[in-house]
Amino acid sequence: MPIDPKKAMAATMASGKGSWGQDDVILYHLGCGAGFQKPTDPKELEYTYEAKLKVLPSFGVIPVFGAMGGMAGMPGVEINFMMVLHGEQDLEIHRPIPTSAAVVNQPRIAAIYDKGKAALIVIEVDTTLENGEKLFTNRFGIFARGEGGFGGEPGPKTANNAPDRAPDLVVESPSMPQQALIYRLSGDKNPLHADPEFAKMGGFDTPILHGLCSYGIVCKAAVDGMLDGDVNKVARYQARFSGVFFPGETMVTSMWKEGNQIILAAQAKQRQAAVISNAAITLR
Repeated sequence: MPIDPKKAMAATMASGKGSWGQDDVILYHLGCGAGFQKPTDPKELEYTYEAKLKVLPSFGVIPVFGAMGGMAGMPGVEINFMMVLHGEQDLEIHRPIPTSAAVVNQPRIAAIYDKGKAALIVIEVDTTLENGEKLFTNRFGIFARGEGGFGGEPGPKTANNAPDRAPDLVVESPSMPQQALIYRLSGDKNPLHADPEFAKMGGFDTPILHGLCSYGIVCKAAVDGMLDGDVNKVARYQARFSGVFFPGETMVTSMWKEGNQIILAAQAKQRQAAVISNAAITLR
């Protein structure tokens, strides 16, 4: 049986160490479009110049990305990785992310849900500083197509639905044709985002942008547009990847302020196609 939730959730995934510095943070921000339109704007320089450097909360996905590789060969998760999609991302920020740090990442399989035609595998990664202080927690929602139907729980209902009213703010974020080539230097070297021939094998005419890059673009739009650039106000950022985005397109992010949350939805302007849905930033 390819999916055995009890066996998988009882298994231990190896921890790993990671680190980053100011250049890694700046490169990530450039990959998410910082400084593209107004490179010398003082607020943009806070993302791209070390003098007053801050860290976009979505950077928290970068130091742990390799932890998902630990799922390969795990007991209870014998799946075809060619049929796997990154469907959801949930990032909790426990304290402001420093511009440089050394950390320990501890992954585990937190849940496996039966979606009928697919299994939703939730990989949770706790990241702590070397002194043991918890920094952030990632939850990667991995859809394993063709692996459902094993009789498991269906999982929680869809949350963070957009309100039935006009957005409080809409932000347009143009992207660069070479956006994916920059973002991949932050660690995700999947050829789907660079090699046209590989992209065609995946059913795309041209390479697509990384889902987590779209995640970062939308985060920046919300932080700049609704929080006046205050990255420390973000306590949690949840999103569902509902479609692809092509480098050179414009991301249109709609935002609704609801209590202590900012509900988000994003689409590609040129195609009016959904990219991120059921998203929310929870505020401190």
